[in-house]
Amino acid sequence: MNYLEEKIQLHREMIDSLDLGSIEKVSGAVINCYRNGGKLIIFGNGGSAADAMHFAAEFEGQLSSIDKGRKALSALTPFNISALTAISNDFDYGTSFARFVEANAKKGDVVIGISTSGNSKNVVNALHEAKKLGAVTVGFTGNNGGQVKDVVDILLNVPVSNVSVIQEGHLVSYHRVCALVIKELFGYDALK
Repeated sequence: MNYLEEKIQLHREMIDSLDLGSIEKVSGAVINCYRNGGKLIIFGNGGSAADAMHFAAEFEGQLSSIDKGRKALSALTPFNISALTAISNDFDYGTSFARFVEANAKKGDVVIGISTSGNSKNVVNALHEAKKLGAVTVGFTGNNGGQVKDVVDILLNVPVSNVSVIQEGHLVSYHRVCALVIKELFGYDALK
């Protein structure tokens, strides 16, 4: 087996390891949130920050060309660089997302923390804050789920150690979450 075949096989194994029940639970929580006038808050660091913005964009924008014209759904990310750097400087980086959650989350919202290790201090702290406020907490993690698994209401874990494969598992998962939410709320399959 050559290098490329090995890497494709690794991705096949990752796809097979995804917990469809967890994807359905996350989708159900988001559907309930939107039906009750709530919002989604999503955050992560580095590549997971990019994933958080991508995930939010699918709800506010469109998942596919079939999805054009539907109502925008509220999905917030804490990536105002002025606020993020001020909080990190004035307090510490570990509180950067928790302050955003404190200012924006309420009971019934869904707060999603993305951390490939499950141990990012600012993600864990923000999920604790969300729980305190009565939001539904979700963790997208890898490896064994890290500290996040002990904080969240719903864990969507990609049980591998390779960070890029974990991130790709998150991408597959959040696209499925978006598709299930759109199908339930708007009555069509956006991923045809």
